[in-house]
Amino acid sequence: MGSPSDDAREVLALTLARPATLGRGRLVCVDGPTGSGKTTLAAALAELAPDAVVVHTDEMLEGWDGLVGLAAAVQALLEPLARDEVGTWRRWDWLAGAWAETHALAPTGLLVLEGVGSWSPYLAPWVTALVWTDAPRDLRMRRGIDRDGDTFAPYWAQWARDEDALFARDRTRDHADVVVTT
Repeated sequence: MGSPSDDAREVLALTLARPATLGRGRLVCVDGPTGSGKTTLAAALAELAPDAVVVHTDEMLEGWDGLVGLAAAVQALLEPLARDEVGTWRRWDWLAGAWAETHALAPTGLLVLEGVGSWSPYLAPWVTALVWTDAPRDLRMRRGIDRDGDTFAPYWAQWARDEDALFARDRTRDHADVVVTT
């Protein structure tokens, strides 16, 4: 694959060539392990499609152990959107270690869900395109620690095991429409 904007152009073209899957809108899930370039790709998509709404699923996790409950939280957001109704999601405040405000999301033409576990088999009927991002493990670890600093370092090993288990169970990469290696 190419630069983030080249990859985003490819993903956007693929997505727009497909019929709506989320009510009258389309859904792109940008999934893959921590530090693989998901946020960068989602930002490039938003730059190309300024009306796109980006939701970072790390804000929907209930802390470091929240990966197991993420699919249900995403499903609760998407079900109303699929009926062209307003969906909601709660933001996790990582510093306070507690749930914070609730966000309402009106149906939109393009929703980009970005984050580890943003795709699951339960959501597949609503997904227009699934993008898998990847990078070598040592680079991903360095990126994660550089981004999150010492706060992330103590959780890295358990988080990586949780990611691996999730991706093995859901076979996320196998379902990807596009694979981006950074």
